[in-house]
Amino acid sequence: MDRLNQVSGHLSQSTTKPILSKNPDDVVIVASYRTAIGKGYKGSFKDVGSDYILLKFLEAFLAKTGVDPSLIEDIACGNVLKVRSGICEHRAAAISAGIPYTTPIIAVNRQCGSGLIAIGDIANKIIAGEIDCGLAVGVESMTKDFALGQAVVSKALENHTEMMKSKISMGITNENIADKYNVSRREQDEFAAESFQKAELALESGLFADEILPIESLIEEKDAQGDFYFKRVIVDKDEGIRKGITAESLSKLPPVFKKDGLTHAGNSSQVSDGAAAVLLMRRSFAEKNGFKIEGKFIRCVSVGVPPEIMGVGPAIAIPHILKKTNLTVNDIAAFEVNEAFAAQCLYSINACKIPKEKVNINGGAIALGHPVGVTGARQYATILRLLKPGEIGLTSMCIGSGMGSASIVVKE
Repeated sequence: MDRLNQVSGHLSQSTTKPILSKNPDDVVIVASYRTAIGKGYKGSFKDVGSDYILLKFLEAFLAKTGVDPSLIEDIACGNVLKVRSGICEHRAAAISAGIPYTTPIIAVNRQCGSGLIAIGDIANKIIAGEIDCGLAVGVESMTKDFALGQAVVSKALENHTEMMKSKISMGITNENIADKYNVSRREQDEFAAESFQKAELALESGLFADEILPIESLIEEKDAQGDFYFKRVIVDKDEGIRKGITAESLSKLPPVFKKDGLTHAGNSSQVSDGAAAVLLMRRSFAEKNGFKIEGKFIRCVSVGVPPEIMGVGPAIAIPHILKKTNLTVNDIAAFEVNEAFAAQCLYSINACKIPKEKVNINGGAIALGHPVGVTGARQYATILRLLKPGEIGLTSMCIGSGMGSASIVVKE
């Protein structure tokens, strides 16, 4: 618990920036894209599963990047809710998309951090010399698989205090943070409204167009005779962004998780479907094969926090990675801090003394949605387009059961 009250001195005292140098063995990013985020239960991906979403997305990703699929030596796939993290279905999707069967895949599940941990897995394999090129992906159908991802505790352990903490509702963990750190309903609603407003502006300005790969989906409908058929649609815009949201309009929504609580549908992340991917290479390999380098992967870290206040994860992970990289908050040009809930994200930002204008510049998960296995990779597709050459970005998220992750990337 002491860690929650000790924000590292490295938040404000930087000494060097060797991370801006270039080395043939650097891990670099040559492509990062995502799907539009589909609205859970009602959106364009509601009638297809994560295998379908991944197949169509990988087809679009390979076509967009022009990468020879045989160059991809390994795939790490973040997924949270599907049984066994979808290892069989998602490998089948990769092969069906044109990646050779000789390319293996690993399923990654670290809850909300899964997409980022997939990136870290591929990066570490490049650093270790196992591969020169790998693909990190995240995919989720919360519509189809949400019920499968709930924690199950053996009957024999139902009186075990620590075991039962794994079943605490994420919404209740947010209520716990709001209560413990005095984050008011008004503050949460103002933060959430700003997320919607930023995302609405970004959508209207076309700022998401470059990071989104349009893909085809199928929506189940009935004909005049009552027979089912699939209507084909192109999904190219985020579906969770609501227009005209204000703190006042959000103040009218009732609490969801607790009768007298502060957490409601408008200041929580949305249930969503989608996919994202990041193609990583060794710098020398990328240059030899003629790939344009988007950015340089620096580091990924994960930490543990009390499960009952799991949302404070970024408040610990962010100082930890800044210390590891000898950077400060002032060195970071843009932050993507996942908005699982308003209170937890707001607390983490304030605890780390991050200027709010640097955080989630185009809106966050409250407005866009949070397909849990996708978010870590989605953040890369977003932040690399926010940064200017030479600027440093930081991504972070809280993680169910009491964890947090963070990463640092440099734009080239």
